[in-house]
Amino acid sequence: MLRKYSILAALAAACILPSLAQAADEDKVPYWASIDVDEANMRVGPGNSFRIEWVYRRLHLPVKVIRREGPWRQVEDPDGARGWMRDLLLSRQRGAIVRGEDVIEMHAERGEAAPVLWQVEPGVVGLLGDCEAGWCELDIQGHRGWVPESSLWGVGTP
Repeated sequence: MLRKYSILAALAAACILPSLAQAADEDKVPYWASIDVDEANMRVGPGNSFRIEWVYRRLHLPVKVIRREGPWRQVEDPDGARGWMRDLLLSRQRGAIVRGEDVIEMHAERGEAAPVLWQVEPGVVGLLGDCEAGWCELDIQGHRGWVPESSLWGVGTP
């Protein structure tokens, strides 16, 4: 009988421990997030009573979460502006924004030799896929391809 309870306890621990580890990872800052709504307010402090500093209308815009306070997240946007957003406005789904001043090429595969699919202007936002060997997979409203990692903000270690 004791052996039966030991097995049940081991199974319960195997189910619970991974979720606890994941929750601990989610508490670590900084981390990348993206705006997950059509309109998101950035406030000067962590609460609805604080003044709205910026209104974002860019779905999937990447932000760096640098601090947590209850349901509020202090974030930094691609231009370096910092403020507070509710956690409900953000997603852990990674986004990226094309930076720089020149149009970049989106390739069918990693590498300059791969066929060019599209040209992408600075400021375009997309969903970030895998990054390997200096190239990142990017999905811009269903247009998928590979772009140089150095042309994106929202990649690498925050």
